[in-house]
Amino acid sequence: MRTLETLSGGEWVATGEWIDVHDPSDLRTPVARVPAMSAADVARAYDHAEQGFATWKRTSPFERARIMTDAARLLRERVGRIAEDVSTEMGKTRAEATGETIKAADFLEYYAGVARQGYGTLLHDARPETRTSYQREPLGVVLLITPWNDPLITPARKLAPCLAAGNAAILKPATDTPQSALHLARALHDAGLPAGVLNVVTGRGAQISDPLIADSRLRALSFTGSNEVGEALRAQLASTSVRFQGELGGKNATVVLADADLAAAAKAVANAGFAQAGQRCTATSRVIVQRPVYDEFSRLLLAEAAALRLGPGLAEGTTMGPLVSARQRDGVLADIERAVKQGASVLAGGDRPADEALGHGCYVTPTVLGDVTADLDIWREEVFGPVVALYPVDTFEEAVEAVNDSVFGLAAAVFTKDLGNAYRFTDEAECGQIAVNTTTSGWDVHHPFGGFRDSGSPFKEQGEEALRFYTRVKTVAIHFGA
Repeated sequence: MRTLETLSGGEWVATGEWIDVHDPSDLRTPVARVPAMSAADVARAYDHAEQGFATWKRTSPFERARIMTDAARLLRERVGRIAEDVSTEMGKTRAEATGETIKAADFLEYYAGVARQGYGTLLHDARPETRTSYQREPLGVVLLITPWNDPLITPARKLAPCLAAGNAAILKPATDTPQSALHLARALHDAGLPAGVLNVVTGRGAQISDPLIADSRLRALSFTGSNEVGEALRAQLASTSVRFQGELGGKNATVVLADADLAAAAKAVANAGFAQAGQRCTATSRVIVQRPVYDEFSRLLLAEAAALRLGPGLAEGTTMGPLVSARQRDGVLADIERAVKQGASVLAGGDRPADEALGHGCYVTPTVLGDVTADLDIWREEVFGPVVALYPVDTFEEAVEAVNDSVFGLAAAVFTKDLGNAYRFTDEAECGQIAVNTTTSGWDVHHPFGGFRDSGSPFKEQGEEALRFYTRVKTVAIHFGA
């Protein structure tokens, strides 16, 4: 078992207590341990971040870009080892973990380019001999709380625009998957990031959440995770001036119309529903199918599910790995059991694999449910596992109504050859991300990303939109006449 230190004030530090990291493909032996930081450690991280911000906000944008570009290069050079650790602590396949590492590098490279651009514009002024403009400035110390399902991409998605804008960051990675975030911190540190600009706090939320949120130096909080935690954080900050960004839950739907390419739709739904064992905020979990093609589409989707091969993420031939933890596995199985008790039928999967070699891991077989109605919990609640529910409709209008029958509004997709229906769907589906003839997942670094309603806050992530969250606007008028 490896012992890892964390980055604080430009130094790699440890504490007297540790948190074990487990491989979800085999829980018997810890694979690493990281420091279990205390409230005092959090206070020191804020001290370092305050000092780091004083340096970083005055650092040339071109130097920021150089550091971020070099860090991206280091991630690419270290992709093999990083991907192994991502897979080992989270359960992703080697291919998924490799793609995540490359995408994290893409975020750093993209925002390195953005950092070189000016953040502002020249404005007309009614006063004579007066030149007015506005400019964007960094906020200060920003707290980033990231989840276990994308343990490298999500920190990179948040850190890259945060750093490009000139802020200092305190990063709190998920307790289940801290190694990935430490790889990102190592790359930035080795690329020359000044001391204190990034501080990684590893620890148990119950012990350090209040010190992280209550520090008077906190200017903004970006959170990705559950609605329960996100809403608690939003409420805790409501009486403060701390800015909040939340990327929360989803119950994403894919519509398959009668004129769709059914084979392509089935492959896309299987990819969106079962990749990463369904542990993606943009995973498809509801599939709304017009009745004339319901049976044929179901047959094709069941064949896609049957073709998946479960196993450890690093094992040759694995196409779907385990869930992140026994807690997550048991929660998904309980959701399936409840759906069956409420009237759903299991068309595929629905249990743990029978293979004894997988008995010590957190596996759930890829699951397809039929006989689903809108009053079932499985229709409304996020499962966050490899579970897809089928739901028949007669008309396009019913399909859109079913998509919007949710408190969430993250992602939706439609498969059709009718351009009119495609455009109608993009207008009428109440989600922040809309796909036509492709998956609900897979948005690139420059695509603004975020949901509506209970799926998040008004601030989008990714693309230039992310800078709105990480900067404040200052308007400047200069009178140059006599």
